[in-house]
Amino acid sequence: MATLSQDELKTLVGQAALKYVVPGEIVGVGTGSTVNKFIDALASIKDQIKGAVSSSVASTERLQALGIRVFDANDVAELAVYIDGADEIDHQGHMIKGGGAALTREKIVAAQSRQFVCIADESKLVKTLGTYPLPVEVIPMAAHRIMRQFAAMGGQANLRLRYDSPLVTDNGQYLVDVTGLQISDPLAFETQVNQWPGVVTVGVFAFQKAQICLLGTADGVKTLKF
Repeated sequence: MATLSQDELKTLVGQAALKYVVPGEIVGVGTGSTVNKFIDALASIKDQIKGAVSSSVASTERLQALGIRVFDANDVAELAVYIDGADEIDHQGHMIKGGGAALTREKIVAAQSRQFVCIADESKLVKTLGTYPLPVEVIPMAAHRIMRQFAAMGGQANLRLRYDSPLVTDNGQYLVDVTGLQISDPLAFETQVNQWPGVVTVGVFAFQKAQICLLGTADGVKTLKF
């Protein structure tokens, strides 16, 4: 069997996620390159679903371009399933997310979903979270103080830039990316950072962890349950 590229693994897990979509329901859709593969696959069964709630402007545009109706999150009480990728996922289903700058909306949609299905390639599975830079969405006036708080924890924090200016999220906020942390207790870490004034969302998904991970591997898609 030929070795599959990362892109091919993303396509595999995107297609595998279709079996978790509940016919006749509205599906929660995340953001990122792996999710784009899922959105493309979702178009093949778009007549079987009511539509989607999206976690970003980019995903909304892709869904609508494929003829899938996008609902406002406020107009939907509960979603059966939320399907999204991860920058890292541990063996308990805790994740680091936000590489695509949509972490706040991703966490909102995850919170209103009964089940979180993570789709990822095997490079994302880790023993301890923290190798991937941790995204934190912050209110601009608090950015440098929050960066100093991470430095006091032993992390190195940098403002995420785009074209030499701070990247502005869909919510009009800044992102800080933190390296050098080993997040051995994701739940406690998420709780702690959430208390810092000016933090909108920390990219640790422990309260909204995955129940299932469809992992693209050289041997096909593996299903992990947490």
